[in-house]
Amino acid sequence: MPQRSVKVGSLKCVVVDQLPPGQTPDRVVVLCHGFGAPGTDLVGLGPAVLGASPELAARVQFLFPAAPLDMSEMGLPGGRAWWELNVMALQQLVATGRGDSLRKTVPPGLDVASAALTETLQIWSETSGVSLSQFVLGGFSQGAMVSTDVALRLPVSPAGLTLLSGTLLCEDEWKRLAAERAGLPVFISHGSYDPVLPISGAEALRDLFSDAGCRVTYTPFPGSHEIPEEVLVAWLEFLAGC
Repeated sequence: MPQRSVKVGSLKCVVVDQLPPGQTPDRVVVLCHGFGAPGTDLVGLGPAVLGASPELAARVQFLFPAAPLDMSEMGLPGGRAWWELNVMALQQLVATGRGDSLRKTVPPGLDVASAALTETLQIWSETSGVSLSQFVLGGFSQGAMVSTDVALRLPVSPAGLTLLSGTLLCEDEWKRLAAERAGLPVFISHGSYDPVLPISGAEALRDLFSDAGCRVTYTPFPGSHEIPEEVLVAWLEFLAGC
């Protein structure tokens, strides 16, 4: 399936679509990878979705940004991150049942990552001719977190938000901002036995967006920190309705 690498603002991205040359997409789906993964980690989802749905293939373009931080010097060659993360401290919180304390956390570097991703979206909107209101934002784990922050701060509401194995951060600020996003379609999936980010964080996200009047599709599954086939099937249906 056709794909190309481009630099959009400060972020390297991979673009995947099946659109004829010159055709403007009806939707741009942006997916951000998780902490420590390579920038191309989620790229395979583009061909999987477009190959499974001719209707989406005729109107959707995928954009996969690579996070700004290179983790090679931290022992993860090829790995990238949206902001630095103390993995051991996170593991300790989860292991001692204090994972919910993340809800009030504003991670250092989140603002810089959000600004970089926002710039990329704005440039791609201008380049592609697609309004930000026609973008579906999202990501996996840390990528879901930065996508949430950006989606809530954009000047217009996006067409949808996809949160795969993410969690609630910046609770007070996100709750305030979510009140301006009533009607936003939000897809949330999470594994019941996730050892990295407890499912309670996803349930808190679900409740926050539901209370704000967003249209939440919540898809828990009996698994770990992953994206299983059943989630992809449900997400494809979600995208078709965005």
